[in-house]
Amino acid sequence: MEYKALRKNASAPQIDAKILDALRDLPTAAISDNMHRNIGSSNLHPYHRAGKQSMAGTAVTARSRGGDNLTYLRALEFCRPGDVLVVDAQGDLNNAVVGGILSFYAAKIGLAGIVIDGAIRDVAEIRERDFPVYARGVTHRGPYKDGPGEINVPIAVGGLVVNPGDIVVGDQDGLLAIVPEDAERLIEKARAVLVAEEKTMQAMREGRWDRSFIDALEARCNN
Repeated sequence: MEYKALRKNASAPQIDAKILDALRDLPTAAISDNMHRNIGSSNLHPYHRAGKQSMAGTAVTARSRGGDNLTYLRALEFCRPGDVLVVDAQGDLNNAVVGGILSFYAAKIGLAGIVIDGAIRDVAEIRERDFPVYARGVTHRGPYKDGPGEINVPIAVGGLVVNPGDIVVGDQDGLLAIVPEDAERLIEKARAVLVAEEKTMQAMREGRWDRSFIDALEARCNN
């Protein structure tokens, strides 16, 4: 039986553009508040210049050996404009999976962003760009290109489970993966959160913020 360095599967259908546009106007915190506050990434950090909109796109997933970018290089061919390439690189920080050049190419072919559960390099260059790049950490040491790897399989990055075709949303606070059929409901609920937050802010401005809810919270915690 011939050894295959990479296992490759077709990319899932892309998410409707109207849904992605709506998600780009929402902060991840407002969405997360409607996902039990326990779904999302941890220890993956944004390294790009902050923008006014969130990153949102259809997930193309990859799993690679730590510090190896053969899978990333091939996975780019499975990405379409507007997709987010999400790579489970085992959280390894010994060798960078991508740097300035490969993140530039991802932007050039129209990706919405990249997420690497591993290391990147050329951070000063990446921070000058708006193109979303998330990673676990940084090292100057370059990647291997040997495999093995898998493309478009279920993965986990920073504690966040991502399936091919999920919607990946990210901003400076972190990342979420949304099942497509939940998107419209979450958009509606997140918008309601923002309206409620603005009402609270206005009450604070006018000195009429009702803080009585704190008594109930404290009483709940007392034994």
